[in-house]
Amino acid sequence: RGLSDDDRVLVCGDQSCGGYSLFDSGPAGSFAGNEGMTNAGITDTPLTNPESVGESIQTPFRRFLEDFCENKIAVVSFVVVVTVVMIALFAPFIAPTDPYDLATVTVANKALSPGMTMLSGQVAYLGTDGSGRDLLSSIFYGLRISLTVGIGSGVIALAIGVVVGLSAAYFGGRTDALIMRLVDMQLSFPAILIALVLLVTLGKGVDKTLIALIVVQWAYYARTVRGSALVERNKEYIESAQCLALSKPRILFRHLFPNVVAPIIVVGTMQTAHAIALEATLSFLGLGMEQTEPSLGSLIANGFDYIHSGHYWITMYPGVALLVTIVSINLVGDQLRDVLNPRLQR
Repeated sequence: RGLSDDDRVLVCGDQSCGGYSLFDSGPAGSFAGNEGMTNAGITDTPLTNPESVGESIQTPFRRFLEDFCENKIAVVSFVVVVTVVMIALFAPFIAPTDPYDLATVTVANKALSPGMTMLSGQVAYLGTDGSGRDLLSSIFYGLRISLTVGIGSGVIALAIGVVVGLSAAYFGGRTDALIMRLVDMQLSFPAILIALVLLVTLGKGVDKTLIALIVVQWAYYARTVRGSALVERNKEYIESAQCLALSKPRILFRHLFPNVVAPIIVVGTMQTAHAIALEATLSFLGLGMEQTEPSLGSLIANGFDYIHSGHYWITMYPGVALLVTIVSINLVGDQLRDVLNPRLQR
């Protein structure tokens, strides 16, 4: 810098000639100006097989299925639950007889042993009850009523519990304190006691039993949702949604709710079994269903007077159906809890 052209000296001639040659562009694997270099030392690395890549990738749903199927008892229980649900749905089509059609029910078929033939020529595979109704058909229709009440009350109680629990966790403060004190107050009483008081006040029937079970169950869902939502409320994605000025319902149901679904599924499964057992208890006590809408609890109660007379099947077979249904649902719920709880995953 600052030198005139006369003071500048070319130094290219003094540079060493031992450097690497520069090559013009040429085809892949060969270099112009250097015949000694070939592509012999260059090896092509084959790409990974796309099929093997697809096999190694595990989606969350596939991982969930694999974890769930590790427990064979849970798989068998799930098959039993699906079978019971299908029987309840298609009971009018697969039941041998209509146990509540007064034109076909006769006292002459009263308390027939399993395998005997009724007057209509139909074989009573599980026998008949004290009114002459086919017990197998009665169980099919009883499952229909029990599952309808159990699942229906659970879904409605779940919806109420989700709204109440999310609101308590998100707003906090006095809202949270008021809601949780109501929940604590209800959970301090036995569920059967609350249901008994409501049914004595409201009367018998499917709708009354649904109301009683909804009132009993919503607090369990609210507490579960609130506990899970409290953990998620202080995370970054909720703060980001608040900074974007999103509406509170959108934050609650579009962002917060999807992250608390796992515990809700587990509690919902357990509560469904609890609702079916509670409804059967109420019907056994004579406060649940009408005689024209009997559930499994009513069928057990109908055969209670025949236990000591040797007609064991009138009570035993509905009891076995109720036991298998509740145990299967509980086993599925236990496995869902183990799979969906990250703390229990290996």
